[in-house]
Amino acid sequence: MGAGAILEPLVVIVLLFGGTWINRAVDSPRSSSRKNSWSVRRSTEYSRDTSPDSLESGLVSPTPKDALLTSRSLSPSLLESHEEPWQKRQIGFLFWTINVTSPNTAVFRNRLLSRLLRRFPFLVECWYWALVYWTYQLGRAFTAVTLQEGTVDVARKHALQLIEIEQKLGIFWEVDIQRFFLARPHLMTWINWTYSFIHIPGTIAFLVWLYYYTTTRNRLDERQPGKPRGAVDGSPAGPALYEARRRTLAVCNLLAFVVFTLWPCMPPRLLSDKDVKGPVGDKARSYGFVDTVHGVAGAGSVWTENRFCNQYAAMPSLHFGYSLMIGLTIMTIPLPPQHRRAKTIVIRFFNRFHPSLAPRVRLPSWRRLACLAIGFTYPFIILVAIVATANHFILDAVAGAIVCAVGWWGNAVLLNLLPLEDYFLWLVRIHKPERQIVDVYEYLDDSDGGETGHGVLTR
Repeated sequence: MGAGAILEPLVVIVLLFGGTWINRAVDSPRSSSRKNSWSVRRSTEYSRDTSPDSLESGLVSPTPKDALLTSRSLSPSLLESHEEPWQKRQIGFLFWTINVTSPNTAVFRNRLLSRLLRRFPFLVECWYWALVYWTYQLGRAFTAVTLQEGTVDVARKHALQLIEIEQKLGIFWEVDIQRFFLARPHLMTWINWTYSFIHIPGTIAFLVWLYYYTTTRNRLDERQPGKPRGAVDGSPAGPALYEARRRTLAVCNLLAFVVFTLWPCMPPRLLSDKDVKGPVGDKARSYGFVDTVHGVAGAGSVWTENRFCNQYAAMPSLHFGYSLMIGLTIMTIPLPPQHRRAKTIVIRFFNRFHPSLAPRVRLPSWRRLACLAIGFTYPFIILVAIVATANHFILDAVAGAIVCAVGWWGNAVLLNLLPLEDYFLWLVRIHKPERQIVDVYEYLDDSDGGETGHGVLTR
C-alpha cells in the first residue's frame, strides 16, 4: 500500500475535522437586516400537497407551503418554559402511517456533550457517516471471514454470466478499455490512484461542501466569509437536500449489502487466477484481465487491501453509485438568485434592420455551467477507473446506478428509524442539535428582471 496506507486515512481525518470546524455554529445575536436586495417575509401558508421526495431531490426548490414537510425529520422545538418528557413521531411506508411515542431528549440540551454538539453540529454528521460506513464494512467483513470455497466458485460463475450478458447486449468493452490504458503506463498509474483514493475522501469532501452550502450559508444570525450577518447565501433547497443525500448513501449501502450477500460476483481482475483448473478456469483466464491496482506496482489503499475486505462484492458498484449521486446533486442543485443570472445574447446577423426582432439566446450562468461540467465529469472519471482497473463490469455500474436511483427517491424510509434514535440518545443522555425552520422567505432579485423564488432560513 505504501504511502496510501497513511495518506488516505489522514485525508479522511482532515476532511472530517475540517468540516466540523468550517460548519461550526457561531454564537451571535440574530440580525434583522436583509441585504443583497432580498425581500423577506414570514409565511404561514402550509400545504402537504408537495411530495417530500420532490422537495429533497434538489430538482425543485422549497416553497412556503413545503415547510412542514420536513417536520418529520426534526426534533420538537425546545420549549422555553418546560420540556415534555415524551414526543410523537410519525412513521410509515407508502400510504400507511402511524404515530408513535419516543423520549424527548431536549431535557438534556444543557449537558456538556449536548452543548458541544450545538457548537459543532457537523459532529453529528461525522457520527452518521461513521455509523453507516462501518456498519457496511462490518457486514462485508463478516461475509469475508465466513467465505467458503463454494462461494468463490459461485462468484466466478456469476462473473462469467455477466460477460455473456454484456456480449449479447454488445457492451462487453472492458477488455478493450483496459488495454487502452495498459498501453499508457503513466495514465494507468493515475487511474489506479483514482480508483483507490478518491472514493471515500471524495464522498466525504462532497458531504462537507453540501452541508456548508445548504445549511451553514443559510444561517441568518451568523457571518461567514463573503456573507454578511442577516443574509442568506446558500442553496434555496436548504438542509432538507443535505439530509436526503446523507440518507441516500445509507440506502445505497443497505441495498448493496443485500445484493452482494445474495448474489456474490467476482470482479474481472480475479478471473485470471492461475490456480483455477479445468475449462472454467481456462475460460476465465482467456479474457486476459489484469489486476492493476493490487500488488507491488499498484496503488492499493487501506480500504481495498485488508483481510476483512470482501473481494466478491463487485455487484453493485458503489464507487459508481456514490459518484453518480454526487454528480446528479451538483448538476441539479438549486442556486441562489445572485448566482444564476443568465446572459442573453442577441443574434443581430439574422435581422439587421429590426434589432428588436432579432433572435435571442439565453445562456445559463457560469456557475450553472460549472455545476453541469463537474457533475458530469466526476462520475464519468470514476466509471472509467472502475472498468480500466478491472474492478467492475459495466453492468456493475448499471446496478450501482439503479441502487443510487432507489436511494435517491426512497431515502425517506429511513426517517422511520428516528424513534430508535430518540431512545438511543435518551440512554446516553444527549440532545442532538436539530435545525429549526425560523422563517420561510420569498426573495426578489431586483437586478435580474424581478426573478423570484422561495427558500428556508435556518438557525
